[in-house]
Formats: sequence, structure tokens, C-alpha cells
Amino acid sequence: MRTRPAARAGQYAALLAYLLFLALPLLWLLSTAFKSPRELGSLHPAWIPRHPTPANFRQALDEQPLLHAALNSLLVALTAAVVAVLLATPTAYVMARHRSVLSRAATGWVVFSQAFPFVLVIIPLFLVLKRLRLIDSLAGLTLVYVVWALPFALWMLVGHVRAVPAELEEAAAVDGAGRLRTLVSVTAPLLAPGIAATALFAFVTAWNEFFFALVLLKSPGKQTLPVVLTHFIGAEGAADLGPLAAAASLATLPPLAVFAVIQRRITGGLLAGAVKS
Repeated sequence: MRTRPAARAGQYAALLAYLLFLALPLLWLLSTAFKSPRELGSLHPAWIPRHPTPANFRQALDEQPLLHAALNSLLVALTAAVVAVLLATPTAYVMARHRSVLSRAATGWVVFSQAFPFVLVIIPLFLVLKRLRLIDSLAGLTLVYVVWALPFALWMLVGHVRAVPAELEEAAAVDGAGRLRTLVSVTAPLLAPGIAATALFAFVTAWNEFFFALVLLKSPGKQTLPVVLTHFIGAEGAADLGPLAAAASLATLPPLAVFAVIQRRITGGLLAGAVKS
């Protein structure tokens, strides 16, 4: 069926408007980060800075330990993503391949648990971590992020495992491949895009998380980047807008880099699957 030129132009216009809507916060952030204090205080702000300056970036790096906080966030987020994927992948495989009342109940509980608000679990979580002596510890915060990301990671991976035809594993078994070899050589490569997407979700969730980090970390040297960004807001709620925008711009770089790397693997896996099919 051929699409009319007017309809095609409308589709492109709608797509462009949607992309601009998504990019608007990032464009505003970058614009603010490069503005001088005089432009930031202007009654008629412009999108493009008239006199771009990197002074806000220098001030942000001088006033707050952004690099140290970024390393803390990177350590916690990467560890949480790796551990969550390592735990979720075999569990999701069992839940997807061995369907029973128990596996369906477990899947339902996993989905239902995502509706729990953070405030509901913070008090028992604090008491458990205190008993384990993991309060004010990056290891304790990592453990929290793993537990928090695990249900959704399981939910994602169960769907990906079910998308892999069981007939492929049966054919490998007929050809003499053992269970472990079938999982490693047949199932795991087909699950790679799903595992990459799950790891990306767990990483971004941990990188952006603020509430648990604010409550569980007290030492300034252990605070993560979202907590340190709040230091640009004064006690009366007034924000140092230029340095805050500069720091927030820097904070977006690691997730974008991780997404760029993993996105290639996701796309490559999907294309490989399309060619094989």
C-alpha cells in the first residue's frame, strides 16, 4: 500500500515534533550551562547564549566533588547492573521454560512489587542494613539497587526467554549437545540483546536514583552524584542555576556513553536474529 505524500509529510512532522519534545530538556540544560550570570538573570532569556562561557563548568567542578561523586555513582551503578543481570538471567530462564502455578505466581508478584513506593520500604530496609552494618556504605547501597532492579529485570528477561523458540534447544539436544552447551551456544547469543537492554535499565535506574542514596549515605565522601547535585540548591531553595546546569550536563555523559555502547549490541543482535530467521 502506497503512502500519500501529504500523509508521509504529516508522519515526518509528527516524528520531528516528538523528537524535539524529547530533546527539549537537554537543549535547555546545555543552553543554561553556557550562559553568563547576566544572561541567566535576563527577563527575556534566549535559547542560544549570546556570549557562551565555560565558567559555569569550572565553578561547578571547583565548588563540589563532582568527579569523586561520579566515580561513586559509576561504581554502584555498574556493579548493580552486572549483579542484577547475573541473578536475573538464570532465574528468568527457569520461570519462562518451566511454566507452573508457582512460576505464574512469581511473575505476578514480580510485576506487583513494582507498584511499591520507595517510602513504603525505606524503614524496614534501613533496619535490615543497620543490622548488617551496611548503613553509610556503597556496598549497602549497591545491594539495595540490585534488589530494586531485580524484579523488573526478571520481568524483562522472562519475555526475552519466551521469545527464543524452544525448538532450537530441542534440535541442539537431538544433535548431541548437552544442557550447558545448549544454553551457552544456542540460547545465550539469542538472549544477548535482551540481556544488554536489561543491564542498561539497571544501570540507568541506579545512576539516577536519589532517595535511597540520600537516606542511606551520610559521609560526604560516599555520596553519589544525584545527592551532590542538590548542594547547588541553597537552604532557602534558591538554585545556583548556571553551575547546577553545568553539573547536570556532565552527569548525563556516562549514561549516554553506556547507552551508545550497549545500543550497538542491541541493534547488532536484532539484525543478526533477523538474518538467521
